[in-house]
Amino acid sequence: MKQPPRQKPCKDERDEQIDVQSKSYALEYVIAATQILTIICLVKGNSAWKGSLSLLFLGAAFGLFYKYQQYTEKPYRQVGVVLLLIGIVLMIWFGITG
Repeated sequence: MKQPPRQKPCKDERDEQIDVQSKSYALEYVIAATQILTIICLVKGNSAWKGSLSLLFLGAAFGLFYKYQQYTEKPYRQVGVVLLLIGIVLMIWFGITG
């Protein structure tokens, strides 16, 4: 007896919402861990605080760019650009001075 080919389950709206929420929660935990790492490096005098702080600024900027795409309100983009520039400057500073 031959079995029919398996059908792929299609993603419905609920599955997509679960995907988005899981990525959002994961990002929140990564942000919290990065904040803790930044504080630890700063307290211990390790220069890696510049790099991890730049990641926080870059993450905030990308979050605002996404909101700008959804709402198309200029303040999201303007603040996002400022945060992006701060993140880039910190990353370059960390890259040069270590």
